[in-house]
Amino acid sequence: PAWLRRLCGQLLSERLVRPNGVQAVVRGIMEGTGGGAGTEAAAVDWRKCDAVAKILASCPQQCLSLEDYYCLVCPQILDLLHIQDKLTALQFQRVATTTLLTMVRGHPQLAEQHLLQPLLAPLLRCSE
Repeated sequence: PAWLRRLCGQLLSERLVRPNGVQAVVRGIMEGTGGGAGTEAAAVDWRKCDAVAKILASCPQQCLSLEDYYCLVCPQILDLLHIQDKLTALQFQRVATTTLLTMVRGHPQLAEQHLLQPLLAPLLRCSE
């Protein structure tokens, strides 16, 4: 029903903008994925990663502005690249890179400011 879809979307949006909310949502959705063998399991894993990335890249209606959303969520997306657990690190990196690409395509200026500049800052410091 529409009311349930709205309520779930609202709860998901509220969780994403909280500290460690992105990681909690990714863990919740990706749980049970991986560990399977073969091409079919890998395809399912990639489809889930793409679906999660689309969710993360979409600014919720409840957010005041797209820039506010990027300010809250982008640092958390970059944190996904530093997961230490080897079993989940690959999935989290897939989600992070797919989300980054989606955000760069959709809103290049905001993505540059909130994702690309922080990601490339160490490299730029070394090259100066």
